[in-house]
Amino acid sequence: MTASELVKVFLETERLVLRWFTEADVDELVLLDSDPQVMRFLTGEPTPRLEIEEEVLPRILRDYDRGPAGRWAALERSTGEFVGWLALQPPEDGSVVDVELGYRLKASVWGRGYATEGARALIRKGFTELGVERVWAQTMAVNLASRRVLEKAGLRYVRTFHLHFDDPLPGTEHGEVEYELRRTDWTPPQRHASGHPTPGCADGPS
Repeated sequence: MTASELVKVFLETERLVLRWFTEADVDELVLLDSDPQVMRFLTGEPTPRLEIEEEVLPRILRDYDRGPAGRWAALERSTGEFVGWLALQPPEDGSVVDVELGYRLKASVWGRGYATEGARALIRKGFTELGVERVWAQTMAVNLASRRVLEKAGLRYVRTFHLHFDDPLPGTEHGEVEYELRRTDWTPPQRHASGHPTPGCADGPS
């Protein structure tokens, strides 16, 4: 069996393919986490390759054995290029009732609406197929681009809170924000007879 035959596709959207990560993706993750723009609101510095090899990627792969939620490599459908990842991250017990929405994309594809498109598709699959009851996310209050993605994906602002860091990132003084969307409050996008979303539900610019 070839490596390509082992790749498992989790979800497809109009412009993205979300598939399971494999050990062969380590270089892509290292490149993604080496971009200062990408890491600006996360750690503020690149993730060491050794950490990705020994901790980050193995943890992603282990999550696939714990249940249907996890983190998936995002590929541009038209080119097959790796553009980042999206996630419905489960808690340590692997349950899917309450999952964290996450996304990290290459700066070169920012502004194309991929994060919103992928997030909406994951939320839909989570609520309709996986048994998810609540999707939540947190980001820095000053990370306006990420907040716009969460809002366009349907999540609602819950609270602002403050954490202590020994070496805080610029903007930390404004706090962190939490958003959530519960299945009982979720409205599925309307669709044409063709199965495509109506224009009013089309993806936005971020």
